[in-house]
Amino acid sequence: MPAQKPEECDILLMETMNRGDLEAAVALYEPSAILVQDPSGDLINGHEAIREFIRAGLALGLRMTRETNVLQNGDLALTGGRWRATGTDAEGNPVVLSGNSREVVRRQPDGTWRFAIDNPWGAGLE
Repeated sequence: MPAQKPEECDILLMETMNRGDLEAAVALYEPSAILVQDPSGDLINGHEAIREFIRAGLALGLRMTRETNVLQNGDLALTGGRWRATGTDAEGNPVVLSGNSREVVRRQPDGTWRFAIDNPWGAGLE
């Protein structure tokens, strides 16, 4: 299901992650989107790299909760909010991740919204 409003990008990403739907999560990104893959600021670009990043999260069985806020200007919006994800690593150890994300989402020609830039870590703005 594509996002019909900017804030739905965040909401749908959380929902797709929680149900383990890799392809639906990747579909929320523009084909050339960038994503900050870790708090150090390392970037990845495009669906294939984003797919592998999300696949790694799904392997941990992450369950996410989040809040979302939005600031929209025409076909662009800045979204973000606090999130938390819990899961278990391959050795059975608990994994807890959290951040204060910032994303740029863009209205597509068909009227839906997709991530253009995704920074789950919020550039250290915790």
